[in-house]
Amino acid sequence: MRALLVVNPVATTTSARTRDVLTHALASDLKLEVAATDYRGHARELAREAAERGSADVVIALGGDGTVNEVVNGLLHHGPDTGHLPRLAVVPGGSTNVFARALGLPNDAVEATGALLDALHAGSERAVGLGLATGTPGSADEQVPRRWFTFNAGLGFDAGVVGRVESQRERGKRSTHALYVRQALRQFLGDPHRTHGSIELLRAGHEPVAGLALAIVCNTAPWTFLGNRPMYAAPRASFDTGLDLLGLTRLSSAAVTRYATQLLRSSPERGPRGKHVVALHDEADFTLQSQAPQPFQLDGDHLGLRTSVTFTGVHRALRVIV
Repeated sequence: MRALLVVNPVATTTSARTRDVLTHALASDLKLEVAATDYRGHARELAREAAERGSADVVIALGGDGTVNEVVNGLLHHGPDTGHLPRLAVVPGGSTNVFARALGLPNDAVEATGALLDALHAGSERAVGLGLATGTPGSADEQVPRRWFTFNAGLGFDAGVVGRVESQRERGKRSTHALYVRQALRQFLGDPHRTHGSIELLRAGHEPVAGLALAIVCNTAPWTFLGNRPMYAAPRASFDTGLDLLGLTRLSSAAVTRYATQLLRSSPERGPRGKHVVALHDEADFTLQSQAPQPFQLDGDHLGLRTSVTFTGVHRALRVIV
């Protein structure tokens, strides 16, 4: 089997020696081509070339969720898989690895490599649904390139936290859960829209919902992990359904304390709840828009400010080795 291994050489939790061991293990069973990424967006280019040339049966992403997202967007550059694209495989190497863990893969890179080889031998794969974010027609962001996401997207508060974390990482800080907690606190203290949200939810056939201070779009559950603790913003979200949404209309100190506690205690049966919660399940498409530009993130990757984003759930968009 022909495989392209896309390696992020600065992945958070894998050393050069570990990556070398994993590469040799994969090469013993596969006709393996290895490509290391040199810059942001490189993984996307490598995966796109593999899909367009038909040079690989499977593309393996060795890195964190950002690397996986780039590979997915490269594979799906021309649209969802109709059965002719390389399949995706993941070896987790980031700090959180939400997508890999949501698929049920081990969070350890060595164990995940063993599981991947077993799955390849058994021919085990599944088709997963993904989310697609596009610029809303008629808006200022209409020409923004579309982007696929595997597990979540956010407009507003949580995207602001992601942006702060990325800024700290560019200054040499390690991506840790403590860093995310500190930046969440700073985002809370500095967010001018947290008590009077400016985000509006639009759905065909429904009245608009205005005043959201936070909007999280989930393609699967959990939403993320804090260490080994899964956090369920939308417990019913699944790779086999449309998109789910969690919106909050108020982020006062009391509200943040209440909803943060609910997230920490969340489970597959119960997520955040209360009078300031807006929740949707299994939606085909909807739009989030704001008069004031808001931070925007996909799969933990900060993409700048947006005033309007349209989200679509695409069933069976990609085949994944599991």
